[in-house]
This record gives sequence, structure tokens and C-alpha cells, in this order.
Amino acid sequence: MLKSFEFLNICKSFPGVLAVDNVSFKAEGGKVVALLGENGAGKSTMLKIMSGDLKADSGELVLNGEAIQLNNPIAAIQAGISVIYQERQLIPRMSVMENLFPEALPKTKLGLIDKKRLRREAMEIINKFGLPIDPAEQVGRLNVAYQQMVEVMKAYRRDSQVIAFDEPTAPLTQTEIDILFNVIRQLRDEGKVVIYVSHRLSEIFQVTDEIIVLKDGRLVKTFLTSETDETELIKSMVGRDIGDTYANLSRNDVFGDVILEVKNLKTPYVSDVSFSIRRGEIVGFAGLIGAGRTEVARALFGADPVTGGEIIYEGKPVRFKSPGEAIKNGIALCPEDRKEQGLTLLQTIKNNISMPVIDKLGKGYFIDKKEMVRLANDAVERYSIKTHSIDKIVIELSGGNQQKVILGRWTSDKIETKILILDEPTKGIDVGTKAEIYQMICNFAKQGIAVIFISSELTEVINLADNIVVMHNGHVTGRISRQEATEDKVLTMAMLA
Repeated sequence: MLKSFEFLNICKSFPGVLAVDNVSFKAEGGKVVALLGENGAGKSTMLKIMSGDLKADSGELVLNGEAIQLNNPIAAIQAGISVIYQERQLIPRMSVMENLFPEALPKTKLGLIDKKRLRREAMEIINKFGLPIDPAEQVGRLNVAYQQMVEVMKAYRRDSQVIAFDEPTAPLTQTEIDILFNVIRQLRDEGKVVIYVSHRLSEIFQVTDEIIVLKDGRLVKTFLTSETDETELIKSMVGRDIGDTYANLSRNDVFGDVILEVKNLKTPYVSDVSFSIRRGEIVGFAGLIGAGRTEVARALFGADPVTGGEIIYEGKPVRFKSPGEAIKNGIALCPEDRKEQGLTLLQTIKNNISMPVIDKLGKGYFIDKKEMVRLANDAVERYSIKTHSIDKIVIELSGGNQQKVILGRWTSDKIETKILILDEPTKGIDVGTKAEIYQMICNFAKQGIAVIFISSELTEVINLADNIVVMHNGHVTGRISRQEATEDKVLTMAMLA
């Protein structure tokens, strides 16, 4: 019997939001089906329902023609359903092989863990994926990309009939992406049901057979991948033709004086990094994973120690000893991991936006709550944050709206941001919201803010930045202007030893 998984008239509501509205579609074995849509379209809710993390208000899940009840994640796993989320679900202090077999550790006749067999069986899976991973290595010591691959291998080991991938390539290099895509094609050829969620349209065309488009919780249209193109998909997702995203940007073409000059910067993680940035300029940082871009940002922000070189800020040598000191001097950082480092997820939009300026909102123990409300409402309006209330908990927002909350925090009229460091600001964000954020970044530059823009997507860096700094293995390997930059040139610099 052909494997299949079906969502039938699924509905799910949260306070003030109808997240999924009567969605029905069927994913068949032997095909890779993309689930596509803007942030807030309902994709994550659908995945959580199929993983047993959420229960639908109404509707049915149908596996191989039979209705099933998934009251928790264990029930989903037992039914043969695995969902691989962006947030890794691993035990950092345990080994790779233990993480691959968390509920099925092989035992000896005496009831002890059979480590030889465990290592052998783990190695068979690792070799199938072609990865240079020691099965005895502690998972917490692996880089993010390899941790993600352990998640994929764990689902593969369970021989799940249905496997869903939620933005799986976000932390991976191109080599690792190629390995993952080969595995996904193999799963498809074995007759598995594969559901693939990604905002990277180029990936959708590489690895999927069908595309389901959601908008505002509803199914808009179903496409055969071979019979559509990016323009048609984007129009279905956002409800309009957004045109050439980069060509339509209103840019700053007047730069001020040099606000920051970095000379031969050295930290425990990077060495001999030099560059400068002017007021109103966007300087992009390009490079492969592990190049040192984030580490430069952390050093400038006072989060990592500087062990050598000079940082000249507004004409004076500085060396910030903490993020608090950097913030007081007008430097803001939107970190790559917005959920773990950028936001307090269980706090409200209002509280998150007020955090950096809370000492300016009152005297002593008394906080001007009306001013907090004003700041939050201003950010919601200015950045079109989709919410029914500023008292909404941030964890309930989509990724794009969470990113807008961070931007609202650092650009309120209570804080004078002079340098804004954006580390992967569009990671996991849909094309429509990306276009909005690109224009926001250009608007920051027009206001005279110097913007340091870090992205793993070369197309973004090349088309958005005025000048580009390229890094490899902790040091700068090249500098190039937007007018001169091509993907080939930047990639060549990024791979220089």
C-alpha cells in the first residue's frame, strides 16, 4: 500500500488568532511535498499538530487511509511520524550514538547497554550519510550543522514513514546541504512521505515534487514544482507581485564620516580583522559557516574579549568590556539566535521593547507604564508587527514578527543607536517579510545609522550592502564594493585559506 499522510479539515485557534483555518491536503509516499507560506501562514502550527505537540481544535489526521490520534510527541513517533525542527531536540551531554538511539539503546543479556553494538549501528548510519562524526563524541561539542545532521539521522534510524523537515538547511554549509538533499531524495525513493518547509525558494525547486501554499492559515493553492516558478509562488504567498526586491529598494547614497575603524582586531576567535564603516553605510560581512563573522560582531559589542588590535569609535580608541557598555555608547546587536539570545520569549512585546531603556522610563522603583505602552505601540505600527495586543507573549509570534520586535527595541526614540549590528536578520523569514526588512535596513542607513549586516545568503549581502568584507577561518580575505561584487568573486574570497 502506498504510504500517505493527510490533513483533513484541520482548524486550530490561539487567543485572538485563527492559526489554521480548515486546511486539507494529502502528501503521498515517493514525493517530497513543500509547505510554503509567509511567517504566520500556519506552517509551524501544522507541523506541531502532526508531531503531537499541539492538538487540532477540529479535523482529522489520516495515516495510510486510517484516522489517527496524536495526543503527544511519543504517540507521533510510535505512529511512524518524525518532525525535525529548527530548534534541536538533542541531549547535549550524551554521545552522538546515544542520541541516535534514545528510546532503543541495545542491551546485553545482563541488561547493560551494549556499547559495541551501539557504536557499530550508529557508525552504519553515519557512514550512510557520509559525515566525519565520531559516534562517541558528545553532541554538545559538535557544531550546529552537525547537531542538525544528528537530528536527521535520528529520524532516519527510526525508519519513520512520515518525515517533516522545518528549515533544515539554516545552519548547514553547501556541502552539508548537498548531503541532506541526497538523503531526502533517498527517503523519497524508498517511498517515505516527506514534507519540507523552507523559505529558500531555490531549495524548493531543487528537492520537491509538489508545493502547498498557505496564507493566513488557509490553503491558497497546490502546485507541481515542475510547472511553476518563483514569481508565481511569491504572488500566491504574499497576495501581490513584489517585483524585483533589491531593485525596488530606496537606498541611502550619501555617507557621513567614518564612525568606526577596526585595525588588526584580535580575539580568541579571530585575528588581524580590519575594516571601517561610515555613518549611513551598510557594510556586509560574507563568509562560510565558521568564518568568524559573528565573533567580530560579539567583540565589537563587548560580548567577547579583545586581545589585540584597535577599535576606534567616533575618533577615540575604545574597548567595551560588556554589552551594557556598548549599548550606552550607541551600539546595538541583533544576534543570530533571536530566540535564545535576542528576546525574552515568555515576556510580552511591550516588555521586550522597553528592556534596553527601562531605566529611562521612570524614577527609582516607579516605571512610567504609559510610556512603555507608547513605545510598544509605536514599534508595532512602524514595523507592521502582526499582533492583536502589545501584551502578547513573544514566543507566540512568527519568526518575522519576532525579528521586528528586536528592531523596534533598538530603534525607539528613547535610545540613540549609532551602529546597528544585524547578524542573520532574515534567517527563517519568508520572502515578503524579507523585502520589508531589507527596506527597513536601508531606512536605518538613511537616518545616518551605520549598519553591519551579516548573512549566510550571498545574494542578500551582495545586493544590500554598500561594501562587503569577506572572511575565512577567522580573518579577512577580501573587500569589495556592491558594484564590483558577484557571487563567484565573493565565494572565491570566502574559500581562500
